[in-house]
Amino acid sequence: MLVFISLIFIVLVILDLTGKLSLAGSVGKFIGITIIPHIYLFVRICLLPESFEEIEIFGSVFFGYVMLILNAAPFVLFALYWLIRLAVKPYKTKFDKSSVNIRIRAMYGGKYLLKYTAISLVFQTIFYIAAIVNDFWGLPKSYWIPDAVIAGLIIFGYGFNGIIRIMVLCRRLGIVKRVLAFFLLPIPIVGIFALIGLYRSANAEYDYETTRAACDSQRVESQICATKYPVLLVHGMGFRDWKYFNYWGRIPKELIKNGAKIYYGHQEACATIATNSELIKNKILEIKAETGCEKVNIIAHSKGGLDSRYAITKLGMADSVATLTTVGTPHRGSQVSDEAERLPDSFYRKVSDFMDKRFRSFGDNTPDFYTLAHQLSCRYTEGFNAEVPDSDKVYYQSYASVMKYPFSFNLLGFTNLLLRKYGANDGLVTVESAKWGNFRGTFETKRIRGISHGDTIDLKREDYAGFDPREEYVKIVAELKEMGY
Repeated sequence: MLVFISLIFIVLVILDLTGKLSLAGSVGKFIGITIIPHIYLFVRICLLPESFEEIEIFGSVFFGYVMLILNAAPFVLFALYWLIRLAVKPYKTKFDKSSVNIRIRAMYGGKYLLKYTAISLVFQTIFYIAAIVNDFWGLPKSYWIPDAVIAGLIIFGYGFNGIIRIMVLCRRLGIVKRVLAFFLLPIPIVGIFALIGLYRSANAEYDYETTRAACDSQRVESQICATKYPVLLVHGMGFRDWKYFNYWGRIPKELIKNGAKIYYGHQEACATIATNSELIKNKILEIKAETGCEKVNIIAHSKGGLDSRYAITKLGMADSVATLTTVGTPHRGSQVSDEAERLPDSFYRKVSDFMDKRFRSFGDNTPDFYTLAHQLSCRYTEGFNAEVPDSDKVYYQSYASVMKYPFSFNLLGFTNLLLRKYGANDGLVTVESAKWGNFRGTFETKRIRGISHGDTIDLKREDYAGFDPREEYVKIVAELKEMGY
């Protein structure tokens, strides 16, 4: 009989591992969160004698223990496999691994584990209340105390596993929500609401990502971003186009997947407009020589828009640029720079010298923070706009974004408050300053967070309700394609 039961368990494990039968199906999940936690009670009642004095077999206590272990082992091992199976992959759903990555799958499992924890807690509470009312059905404490401890550890394991998965993998949480959850979870009752918040965040991100995956799979063949001219991404101040940290986050990969040919400006992080414009000009000529194309489409963020405008008008690139799309570019300056100019010049130069040394260590050949910071002032850009008019050979369009409250992006909280007296802003640039050419509107969310200067380039690699930076750039490039560019 023992051999027959062991074979059944082995067959079930093999069927589960091969996908022919899932222990995480509806029935399997129910057993795993309601019955399996009581494996000790089952083994103790059904397989072990009431008194261990009865275990002597063939006149030997040793053989008695061996028989007890052999009787209990198949049930215990199978229960352990079942628990580990649910802990590792607590769902039956099959994913297209090419579209739904391992992070989403693991987070999806965390959501299920929290659900298991809640259901199991309810069931176990009812079960033990019934046991207490019925005086534990006459069974001794030696049966119930270990059972309660083991069941509690199993439920805790499900919950802890789910919490860790979501806390680590859910991008929608952000740093603030993670810290709050960390401190609130241990508090009775309050922790329940924290768990609900974690579950909802994971569920929302899962729904969003799977919807995106379905959308991508439907349009992958249409190549909606396969523009006539390649796309040149031009970064802003303070960053470089590093190989292992993309300034544009997940955006380039998404554009390439949808057919775009992407190149990077590779200009310096802290050089003047004139210096970086020369580098952009060289890059445009390099792209033309490499691809044989007549022009490029430039998408520029922040100061990169000023660099690109200078290259087009002052360096003779008008015939080589089809379109210029600017995002959060201070075309009319940034009042942050104006406010900084009120500082004592000696202090300003010391800060600039320090910044130049840092950016030189990052790879800049000619960093000039002092001049650059002044070039972003409203006074300077007024003269710049007069000297650098738009070319009628290039299509200009622009986008802006708005931080709705300072904590939308903590690093820009102070500057967001500073700029509020000048109007709606993204933490560095006002909406009015960002408008240039054909203004296409502001990036916004459905909630109160808002979109910061950094969010528009996917700096934090996060998605927000109503705003997906990857999707916005897909729309921008797809529209350029439709316009014949």
